[in-house]
Amino acid sequence: MSSHDPAVLDCPFDFADALEYDPALDALARRGPVSRIRLPYGEAEAWLVTSFAGVRQVTCDPRFSRAAIVGRDYPRMTPEPIVSPESINVTDPPHATRLRHVAAQAFTRDRVAAMRPAVDRVVAGLLTAMDEAGPPADLVTHLSVPLPHLTICELLAVPEADRDQLRAHTMRLLATSPDARQDAADAKACLRTYFTELIPARRSSPGEDLLSTLATAPVPEGEEPLSDDELAVLAVTLILSGNDTATCQISNIAYLLLTRPEETAALARDPERFPGALEELLRFIPFRKGVGIPRIALEDAEIEGTRIRAGDYVHVSYLAANRDPEVFPDPHTLDLERPVHPHMTFGWGGHHCLAAPLARAELDSAVSGLLARFPKLRLDVPADDIEWDTGTIRRFPLSLPVTW
Repeated sequence: MSSHDPAVLDCPFDFADALEYDPALDALARRGPVSRIRLPYGEAEAWLVTSFAGVRQVTCDPRFSRAAIVGRDYPRMTPEPIVSPESINVTDPPHATRLRHVAAQAFTRDRVAAMRPAVDRVVAGLLTAMDEAGPPADLVTHLSVPLPHLTICELLAVPEADRDQLRAHTMRLLATSPDARQDAADAKACLRTYFTELIPARRSSPGEDLLSTLATAPVPEGEEPLSDDELAVLAVTLILSGNDTATCQISNIAYLLLTRPEETAALARDPERFPGALEELLRFIPFRKGVGIPRIALEDAEIEGTRIRAGDYVHVSYLAANRDPEVFPDPHTLDLERPVHPHMTFGWGGHHCLAAPLARAELDSAVSGLLARFPKLRLDVPADDIEWDTGTIRRFPLSLPVTW
């Protein structure tokens, strides 16, 4: 067990060169599975765990608490904490179990299968509009941005007149600039207020939408139903997750495939290979910068031979875990025929993304639909000319000009 305090490394995690892997994160992982770091915002230093085994331990061990960060100026990437204090993402059992039990009912395999036709309809409509507009077209504008937002708004039955406003609030909340703090706080408050005002009607007159399902979900004996405020925070979490992960990944997957035309052609010839290839694409793509929400050690513990003291902040890197050579041989190579192995793109343990089945359905529908509809799809500009996001925690092309 390591007993001395290691050097603290400043980690801005501001690398944004296309979808290249952050060399600073790679260097950290090569130094060892646990490092001491300082992030751009927050009151303190933190441990960063980068190995697959170490991340798995932290995310499954109740001694590392997310709930304990509430009310703390915890080390993070953004000036304003993205997550609300009541969010399911900063709860521990038994409260987390209660919230996840209700939310999980909305994303069962059967329910997501029932959602798939709605997702396919949205995809078909967007691809038809892109086709009618004619080449060249921006794939981000026509597909990546609208699909996840339209899908989650459709599933939550958000009125069409409100959808653009909700997306604007979401984008404000994801900014990393130091002067964006108040704007991000205002955006979070607006999103929460919007859903708080929407929920009473869904309780009194429920429909077939996801919010009605959550609002009227059966509650296990001895537990309290979710409050309007808890449901509002859960809806905000879904909006943020949908616009964050799926938007980025549609663009990123399209970019990777369009810069690898031989592999794209092979997938187009054999669409049944796509689900397995999708898992490798998700593992490989660094869809965000740095780290997410930390945990606090509730008692002394050991991670991969390093002593963690009670009260220490602990961050995990799902990105680094996905490149752990002990689990994924030759991890920096994209191999669309790699045998499927569980990855950490949607998290792990008690905070694994509940909506991951819906995200997979969206990605499968979007990318397979795109390849089928436009078999001659190709980039309309050199890959080096594509402009990438540098102002948020996400990694994705701001535009992706294509032709066919």
